[in-house]
Amino acid sequence: MRPQSEIGRARNAPVATDTTEEFVTFAIAGQMFGIPVLKVQDVLSSYQITRIPMAPPEIMGSLNLRGRVVTAIDMRARLGLKPRDKDAHTMSIVADHEGELYSLVVDSVGEVLALSASDFDRNPPTLDPKFRAFSDGIYRLNERLMVVLDVNRLLDYGRAAAAVS
Repeated sequence: MRPQSEIGRARNAPVATDTTEEFVTFAIAGQMFGIPVLKVQDVLSSYQITRIPMAPPEIMGSLNLRGRVVTAIDMRARLGLKPRDKDAHTMSIVADHEGELYSLVVDSVGEVLALSASDFDRNPPTLDPKFRAFSDGIYRLNERLMVVLDVNRLLDYGRAAAAVS
């Protein structure tokens, strides 16, 4: 009789190895963040944003990206952080949420990192509550902490409005 650990596993079948996930990294107010690369449609250096009257403070406006209207979100305002200087350079990460495109306006965009799933940690209790509301967890990278943002929660304005009501 075969041992229990071999039942259901083909002979000489490969054993599952550690998986990796790729993240586009970016910085906001000196904090490193990441979102899964599969959520990213584009990265923009600078773009003309048209203001939308009476929009919530985190909605910077809209932009035209190859014929599509894209809502621009000020990530500092969305995360409850202090505003950036008026003349500060910004970049945008265009992300998809339920078929709509959103431009996440950040301070700077870093690189794409392939990180091991075994290095992923749930949100520690000491993580800033502003980040925890939109975070899936963290990665500890050498001297830095990367907060993984959940794009669906970040852009789910319907759920946020229902929570306030």
